[in-house]
Amino acid sequence: MQQRICLFPGTFDPITMGHVDVINRAVSLFDKIVVGIGINSSKQPMFTVEQRVNWIHDIFKGDPRVEAASYTGLTIDFCKQINAHYILRGIRYVSDFEYEKAIADMNRMLAPDIETIFLTTAPAYSTISSTLVRDVIRNNGNVRMFVPEEVKW
Repeated sequence: MQQRICLFPGTFDPITMGHVDVINRAVSLFDKIVVGIGINSSKQPMFTVEQRVNWIHDIFKGDPRVEAASYTGLTIDFCKQINAHYILRGIRYVSDFEYEKAIADMNRMLAPDIETIFLTTAPAYSTISSTLVRDVIRNNGNVRMFVPEEVKW
């Protein structure tokens, strides 16, 4: 039987409690979730790829079903490389769904054998985004309630 491998792509700059919530709820649906850190040359991240990969390893060290990797290029090409037939996306608001559906539709046209699965975030985490967390960090604010304890810089 083929393993059910799912890619959860994003920048995870940094990984938030919302991301962790989605992964924890999705892990029972798949044999393996690869948290894929997409490298986009047009974006300048706050944290290095190595830092973000290490955080994911530390957060999920007790669960062999969760792995971390970085990739460049199309998400569907990385899915093929790791033999993932599913893409996981977290949805916070209706506006997220509209944006994510457009990407899912494009991916489906390019790779009809790869399904996109949407999970809504728990209400407690729906306002947390990596962008907002970075803004708080830049302004020397306390982000402890928004990121896992393993996220240190």
